[in-house]
Amino acid sequence: MRPVLIHEVGPRDGLQAEATVVPTEVKLDWIRRLADSGLDIVQVGSFVRGDKVPQMADTDELFRILAKESHSALLSGLVLNEKGLDRALEVGVPLICMGVSASETHSRKNTGMGTAEAAERIVAMAKMAQQEGRRVQASVQSAFGCGFEGAIPFQRVQAIVEAYLEAGVHSISLADTAGHAHPTQVRRYVRCILELDPSAEITAHIHNTYGLGMASVYAAMEAGAKAIETSFGGLGGCPFTKVAAGNVATEDLVHGLQRVGLRADIDLGALIGVAKGVAANFGRDLPGCVYKTGPIASKVTA
Repeated sequence: MRPVLIHEVGPRDGLQAEATVVPTEVKLDWIRRLADSGLDIVQVGSFVRGDKVPQMADTDELFRILAKESHSALLSGLVLNEKGLDRALEVGVPLICMGVSASETHSRKNTGMGTAEAAERIVAMAKMAQQEGRRVQASVQSAFGCGFEGAIPFQRVQAIVEAYLEAGVHSISLADTAGHAHPTQVRRYVRCILELDPSAEITAHIHNTYGLGMASVYAAMEAGAKAIETSFGGLGGCPFTKVAAGNVATEDLVHGLQRVGLRADIDLGALIGVAKGVAANFGRDLPGCVYKTGPIASKVTA
């Protein structure tokens, strides 16, 4: 396997479904530690209505503060519609993430739009963001299955990916929103998209709902995915899917990579410290393993 980029989505995907709102200063502490740990990208939040998702009500403020600081990681933010994009542009988000669900049911529950309308609007938004000089990552949500609809035909995924590529968006995330992905499927999807466009930069966003998260992540890396999205402590899950469950834990993936001599540039201790802080904040154990067990000190090479 080649070294992969790691996109930490804990401050957004990890926190979005939590009822207890985390104070802005606490979020800033976690984000700063993550952004200086050696991780490549940190997703600060999503530009949604604060009355609908109170946990994300301070996203604009977080970006305004962080924009005045210097951190080694690239900062990203998620937008769902044109108003969210306007806000992201206003506060200077360098990497703007957006997406379309391959599931009609999930799309309507998540955005209030069907897949066709969402795709048309997201493609137009991606072009606008690029014209403003921003980097864009476009995702296919529910790419590997849907809790409401079950299996999603790959043709639906491919059609959305082709629309992104035609719009000049080559950074594409395949999101396992419902956690239905399995390694063979993930490997095949990544390879199929790279056959469509070898220059595509594929990110895998895998959930661990049914216990296949880490196996699917490794399958994505073996197939040529350039980046993996993970969350501190494995926290998270889409609140608009049928069975919400956590992501693959950032510190678990980094620990595994370092065991085979990859990504030694990342401060695993810092990641474990953040995961412990998040668990203490919510007063419960998180799904991740390594923050509880501690890392294996010796490095084993393949």
